[in-house]
Amino acid sequence: MNRTRQDAWSSDEDVILADTVLRYIREGKTQLEAFKDVANQLSRTSAACGFRWNATIRKNYQDVVNTAKEERKNRTHNSAVNLKEHRIEGNQETIETAILLLENMKSAYSSENSIQHREQANTVKKLEEENNHLKAVINRYDEAWKEMGNLWSWVKTSVKN
Repeated sequence: MNRTRQDAWSSDEDVILADTVLRYIREGKTQLEAFKDVANQLSRTSAACGFRWNATIRKNYQDVVNTAKEERKNRTHNSAVNLKEHRIEGNQETIETAILLLENMKSAYSSENSIQHREQANTVKKLEEENNHLKAVINRYDEAWKEMGNLWSWVKTSVKN
């Protein structure tokens, strides 16, 4: 008796999965993001999509995957070349905008660091207070332990006499 599983993958679903994963690879996104996207489209889990891709479909598309990775690499390289050419043109407005952006980033970074520094200083202060408190508790226990030892010694000598 050969029954088709309810959750079996159709060829249309395989094509959607393959197309989406390849598009994400070309765009420089991760396959995990593609699996999440396909999962939403097909009402499946991203884990099921990832398993289907890695176990079955990927081997049928290995050449296309390699081509997609090359396209991504070329697109990244071309973007860097275009940016370099744009800088060479010396567009003064772009340079001024970049300087302004960097200055804003620097001030935001500085204020963010000072906030983090204050938070860390507060945490250190609280930890030091807690440490001092615990040291005091340990000292009290040590003193109590010594007193118990003294009492025990006194009891032993009293019983002998």
